[in-house]
Order: sequence, then C-alpha cells, then structure tokens
Amino acid sequence: MHIAIAGNIGAGKTTLTRLLAKHYKWEAHFEDVLENPYLEDFYNKMERWSFNLQIYFLNSRFRQILDIRQSGKDIIQDRTIYEDAYIFAPNLHSMGLMTNRDYENYRSLFDLMEGVVEGPNLLIYLRSSIPNLVNQIHKRGREYENTISIDYLSRLNERYEAWAHDYDKGNLLIVDVDHINFVDNPEDLGTIINRIDAELNGLF
Repeated sequence: MHIAIAGNIGAGKTTLTRLLAKHYKWEAHFEDVLENPYLEDFYNKMERWSFNLQIYFLNSRFRQILDIRQSGKDIIQDRTIYEDAYIFAPNLHSMGLMTNRDYENYRSLFDLMEGVVEGPNLLIYLRSSIPNLVNQIHKRGREYENTISIDYLSRLNERYEAWAHDYDKGNLLIVDVDHINFVDNPEDLGTIINRIDAELNGLF
C-alpha cells in the first residue's frame, strides 16, 4: 500500500504524514528538507539554483519510489514526484526562473522516470488558502522560507488546483485544511481518518 500526501508549502503535509503513520502503523517517507544542499541557496537566488534544486528533488523522490516498491511495506509519502514535474518546475519555468534548456532537460528526465513509476494507491491533497499557508510558514519559522512571496505561493496554488482537477494516477482524496485543525483537535483528525478508511475500503 502506497499512500501519498500532496499540497503547497505550509499546507501541513509532514505533520499529517506523521499522524497517519502513527495511527495506521505505516512507514513514513519524508521530504528531504534538512539534508537538501540547495534549498537555502534556491530561496536566496531562485534563477541560479532552480534547476539544481529540481534535479535534486527528482532524484530523491525517484529513489523513494523505488524503495517503496521494493520494500513491500505499507508506506505513506510526504509529497510526490508528480508535484515537482507538474507544479514546481513548470512554475519556475513560467516565471523565468528556469531556462528553456534546463526545463526541457528536466522534463525529458522526468518523462523517462515516469515510464517506470506507478502512482500511489491513494493521493491525499491538502487544499489551503494563501493566508493559511502564510500563517503556517511563519509559525514553523524556517529562516530560508521568509523570502517566499505571496505571488509565488499563489502561482503554486493555481497549479495545484489544476493538477488535482486532472489527476488520473489513482484514487484522490481532497482535504480542505483551512477550517480544520488536525494537529490540536482529535475530532478533526478522526474525520480525516474516517474519510481515508472509506477510500481504502473501496480499494479492496
């Protein structure tokens, strides 16, 4: 069983991944943020480091997927390989922060990988408004994230909505996180778990 959580920066992916892994006793695979050697440089100078960052993420998530497939375990993954290719990389390209040459190189590599990748059994998309994202980003206090602009988050949100609308890799569950607090309110977490149970029961 492969479950994945998708969503914009600050939507709560990592926190929900942890909570669901604990509840279901799934193995959690997290996004490589602390070990990422490009992230801080990227936020300081996006046009210089965008290609390097996206290739690093692509490599990291492709390895994750191969590990998930080989492990035979029930795994929940924080962010998917598709988000890089359908949201982050094209957004950087459209903003002029990644050159045509680099973007075409990136897409060619992703297309090659996608040929051997299977989508998760269930994708959980955390939908969030910009004010909620900004609030969560400030709350967690990562210094390099202070430079993220409202425009950048808004563009990502638009791409997330379009991607979720056309998503065809498997089952999709959309959770609106603006009006729920699954961290501090057990009832809200329970509501999400009940919806996931309903989806998982439909898979078998």
